[in-house]
Amino acid sequence: MKLFSSLALAWQGLRAAMVTVGSSARADNGEEFLMSDRNERADPSSRRDARAAAADIAAPLIRRAKTVTYRRFSLDNSTPSLWRVTFDHPPINLVDSVMISELGELFAEVERNEGPAVLMFDSADPEYFLAHYDITAANRSLVNLLPQGPTGFHPWVDVVVRLGKLPAVTISAVRGRARGAGSEFVLACDIRFASRERAVLGQMEVGFGAVPGAGPASWLPRLVGRGRAFEILLGGEDFDGDLAERYGYVNRAIPDGEFENFVSRFARRVSTFDRQALADIKHFVNNVSRPADEEFPPQMDAFWQAVARPLLQARASKMFELGLQQRSDVELDLAEYVARIAEADLSRASSKPGGSAD
Repeated sequence: MKLFSSLALAWQGLRAAMVTVGSSARADNGEEFLMSDRNERADPSSRRDARAAAADIAAPLIRRAKTVTYRRFSLDNSTPSLWRVTFDHPPINLVDSVMISELGELFAEVERNEGPAVLMFDSADPEYFLAHYDITAANRSLVNLLPQGPTGFHPWVDVVVRLGKLPAVTISAVRGRARGAGSEFVLACDIRFASRERAVLGQMEVGFGAVPGAGPASWLPRLVGRGRAFEILLGGEDFDGDLAERYGYVNRAIPDGEFENFVSRFARRVSTFDRQALADIKHFVNNVSRPADEEFPPQMDAFWQAVARPLLQARASKMFELGLQQRSDVELDLAEYVARIAEADLSRASSKPGGSAD
């Protein structure tokens, strides 16, 4: 009981420190989102003070969290050589500041060679693997408070880059939707399996008026080829398990009824092999196939530049009104809804002489 009381007090303190960022966002209804960081830049010293305070409070909480359940996923490490991470963040498994922080802590264990030979990721929600990034301004402020990771990059880029270099073999078992940041996470894994009937992958950012921020423009040409990378990134459409397999977006699509047994069997098989041999194979394959770290930050910079444009702000606002980031038809068929809004904007612009969708 004392442990849980201490955790509760630490979390209350962390939330209090985070409030000092001064975000006016209302994350419940999404009325404000992805706000620019002009206010953060106005007083950099206060921002650093708030970040330091939050880090001081968060540090013991994170260390103690190793002995309790993670808040955004569960970890089954009952088999030392095979760890299973199951995302469980209702309503739709959004990637938020807490998930980023907890993934960073988990990766640190693996990087210290305290982890498994195989690290497998799946989801407790059959409709959503990882829906996408939480694009509210409140979440952006919380992400900015996170302690800097080993790469020094934006916290989400830090997670994706480290994921691609972990000594453990990483396997994503995609059942449900993995769009945007969810797709970025899947692409950074070593091996990607998809449910033939239930997996949905895609990079829909172009429909909002943005470039994906954490590396799809680097990963996809290496995996699917230049032309198909353009098709995925410029079309912004959903890819089911069958098509994703044909393109090379995933390794293999398996019938949903056989999916869990297939992935578990493969993961167990690999986990029985020598850990050093697995790490050596990863090292040599990564040397000729993994994007260089320096390719990632410019893509995130381009994403935030797009965020500041009125076009993205207006389209995201419309999407929130329709049910974005809620368990809704919009999230189930996000690529279709994004296309409808883009088409409507184009129609309005073309009806005005010299009009522009921007």
